[in-house]
Amino acid sequence: MIAIPLPFVVALLLGILAILLFIRREETTPSAFVFIALCTLTTTVVGLRWTFDYPLFRFFQPILASCIPVTAWYCFANAYQRHRFRFWHLLPPIFVFLGSLTYPFWRPPLDPLLTLLYVSYGVALIRASYRVTNIPEQVRLSDIDQALKAERVAGAMLLMSACIDGALAIDFSLFAGVHAIHILAIGHAILLPMLAIAVIRISLSIAPNMTETANENEEEITLEEQKNRTYQQTDNEAKTIIDKIDTLLTKTEVFLDPDLSLDRLARKACIPARQISSAINQIYGRNVSQVVNEYRIERAKQLLITTDKPITQIYLDSGFQTKSNFNREFARVTAQTPSAFRRSNRQ
Repeated sequence: MIAIPLPFVVALLLGILAILLFIRREETTPSAFVFIALCTLTTTVVGLRWTFDYPLFRFFQPILASCIPVTAWYCFANAYQRHRFRFWHLLPPIFVFLGSLTYPFWRPPLDPLLTLLYVSYGVALIRASYRVTNIPEQVRLSDIDQALKAERVAGAMLLMSACIDGALAIDFSLFAGVHAIHILAIGHAILLPMLAIAVIRISLSIAPNMTETANENEEEITLEEQKNRTYQQTDNEAKTIIDKIDTLLTKTEVFLDPDLSLDRLARKACIPARQISSAINQIYGRNVSQVVNEYRIERAKQLLITTDKPITQIYLDSGFQTKSNFNREFARVTAQTPSAFRRSNRQ
């Protein structure tokens, strides 16, 4: 029986996943496809490097490894603001590339640099997911909780990769690298698939671009709006924003849009997204998705009482995309299941 090294098995599975994403060709998944393709290539190079030990594979392995946390960061940054990227994120991969070119004439500290890189991006992702005012504006409001969990998982996986690098360093210093291939194989079997799942989750949570009015499509965030992002409004200013949002949600019922995101809500209200998020948190002590879902739950309660529609149809008619999210939010708001609520209000 032919034994296939574990890195190649993982690479095969990731490759199939990348092909499926490429076939789907959804608007929000190109970055996920690029990331998973990168993971596939990296895992393949790791397997080849430790199977055949060619110098070419030793050259490419650290370069590809340095691109993974940067690409993962971009996939999640894209959920906060589309195509937001800074050139300085490319500096670590460029340094690793230049350092690899000088080997063996000069041996730069690539391993500590890679460890620091993974730790930095892992901590940054986890911190970003816990900031109350740092809401992923492009994500559907009904998917924000899951998107933030995916961001934390991605951050944890990057930190785990740093631990793997530490274990490798210990193995080489104490055991001459005897266990290195096993550490790498187990690490990549867990790390990259989990990272891939987290990236796919955030990509599928991003609301697709839809045609708004011409002014909305061409609207740009001005310098004044950028200043307002860090401006703490007074209670009266926050209440004014809340009144505008309440009027928008009540009169136009935009909460029925299952692809509603904070960014889209901000464009409809002509109010910067960060001001809306800050005002809702300041007045209600909850996040935007919870407040919007409360409007959806009110619609669902009306439909449960006044119609005989099945619950599956009701959650779709109320703006929810999944039954699990509907049941969770319904229980949060009413402390009942939809079925129990219908029975108790029809007696």
